Amino acid sequence: MTTRGAADRNLALEAVRATEAAAIAAAGFMGAGDERNADEAAVAAMHDALGRFDVDGTVRIGEGNGEGAGKLHVGEKIGSGSGPKADIALVALEGKSIVARGGYNALSVLAMAEEGGFLTVPEIYMEKIAVGAGIGDGVIGLDKEPAENLAAVAAAKGVDISDLVVCLLDRPRHAQLAAKIRDAGARIQLILDGDVSGVIATGLPDSAVDIYMGIGGAPQGVLAAAALRGLKGQMQGRLVIRNADDGAKARDAGIEDAERIYGVDEMARGHVTFAATGVTQGTMLEGVNLHPGGAITHSMVMRSRTGTFRFIEGHHDFTWSDSTS
Repeated sequence: MTTRGAADRNLALEAVRATEAAAIAAAGFMGAGDERNADEAAVAAMHDALGRFDVDGTVRIGEGNGEGAGKLHVGEKIGSGSGPKADIALVALEGKSIVARGGYNALSVLAMAEEGGFLTVPEIYMEKIAVGAGIGDGVIGLDKEPAENLAAVAAAKGVDISDLVVCLLDRPRHAQLAAKIRDAGARIQLILDGDVSGVIATGLPDSAVDIYMGIGGAPQGVLAAAALRGLKGQMQGRLVIRNADDGAKARDAGIEDAERIYGVDEMARGHVTFAATGVTQGTMLEGVNLHPGGAITHSMVMRSRTGTFRFIEGHHDFTWSDSTS
């Protein structure tokens, strides 16, 4: 065991502790109809947990930027400052509307990479397509028609197009895309929110999802790419510039070519650790089970260095002074 390998494993566990803390905090607001309080609770809990990280970290994908940005904003320094340098990408609560209405698939997610490991993107939309392991480079492409992508994936998997399940967000903007998928003969799984979990689903060996398509948040796209690095999946992303404001945000983020298509290795480079904890019940992770005096959490952690992923069940005793550690 090398010292560096042991340190990586320790940081992976620290990442899970941070997502567990955020998930537990947000779960207390499930079904309360209050997105803001759920989100603020998750952010505060994750911020506190990250403050104890033994890293010299910088938030690269976070909870807003610019003047007036609160905790976990882009550019904020995180950790003790005495450990290795690391870039951090996070969404303390992916699916705050899910928690507010008591729905499915809300997550807390966090990724860490070596310094300079994450693509800097603005808070705008990104067009995405993703598949799991075993689909070679160049098989899928954002410039290809949905039918062409589906035919290529079906051929790579040795199945018929009718056997494929495509995951996409249930949004009016996807009406034409959904029609093309149906015309090609594939099946569709619509999700209300949380496209990080939708992308990850393509890479899990026991998942029914074969391919993810559609438009979602650009920061979530980078986080999803970080997860796929550990699952050996493939993904492409391209920023969606809807207006002059989006264009200005892209330029401010250092994006010179807004039409550029980014691969998974360009969005999340080097050695990447990804962690997620379920907040509400989902197809990938169970939600937080709050009970008198404690909670049970279900998380996953992936490390691109080894290509392994683990599921972790955490039992938290709130009577201890540091119950989420």
